Amino acid sequence: MVSIILHHLHAWFRPTLAALFQRNLPWSYRWRLLVFQPVILLTYSIATIPCLLYRPFTVEYLPIAPGRYVRALIFKAAGVGKGRAKRPLHVNFHAGAFIGGLPEGHARFDDRVAKETGAVVVDVDYRVAPEHVFPAAIDDADATIKWLQEHAEERWGADATLMTTSGFSAGGNIALAATQQETCHAPWPTAIKAVTNFYGAIDLRLSPWEKPHPPTMPKNDPARVFVPLFDAYAGPARAKHFEDPRLSPVLAKKETLPDRILLVVPGIDILVAEQTEFAERVNAEDEASYSMGT
Repeated sequence: MVSIILHHLHAWFRPTLAALFQRNLPWSYRWRLLVFQPVILLTYSIATIPCLLYRPFTVEYLPIAPGRYVRALIFKAAGVGKGRAKRPLHVNFHAGAFIGGLPEGHARFDDRVAKETGAVVVDVDYRVAPEHVFPAAIDDADATIKWLQEHAEERWGADATLMTTSGFSAGGNIALAATQQETCHAPWPTAIKAVTNFYGAIDLRLSPWEKPHPPTMPKNDPARVFVPLFDAYAGPARAKHFEDPRLSPVLAKKETLPDRILLVVPGIDILVAEQTEFAERVNAEDEASYSMGT
């Protein structure tokens, strides 16, 4: 119980703790993290208060590595469990610009997926910046999916050969990048079968302020002051991993991607261009393969 309370306190006050105690952190990050703290408290309250009234999930800590656990929300539709037919397995990764976020923020989405598809839905937490830069988040995701491949059937009666992923914003990056793990694409039976990506940041070769802005996007963005923080995950690793699809899944080869990918693209967002370009490239490669009969 004590460890759970400490975990929640750390999650809710992470910006302040990082600003005050993390070594070698630029001042430009420190003051922005302190200003960001009220935003975290507000958004986390919005995410968690409804769960006090309706809690359609259980919380588990998955042992993804020796001495390493990730917090996950488990949503199970009626009829799921041992002695019944195995159900599909869906894994969601929360939003948060790689600097925060809670799985509870997507509880309504997860609950709906579980109820409408009968799948076991696992919404997974992961390490965030500036304490943990690339590849911490995708390493957590890869280790979690590997653990699910090995244990989901015994634990919840879920079929790891019917796994799909989804993610929002930063989580969209992770949901797509997770397909690059060898056992997550063809010809492995545990290949991820589909990805749903909600306004995912899938091209981190450019810093946020370098991304093209749609002409309809307001010039005075109230979140502009926080933009440098949004590069805290990718920035330190960009030069070394510039062509790495685990950082920028927009670079993933077609043969490593699932056949079914849904991109939910916002109309006014700096992430529009990278998603539409990715969709156009993959669709063009699909058409070329079809015309050649492959």
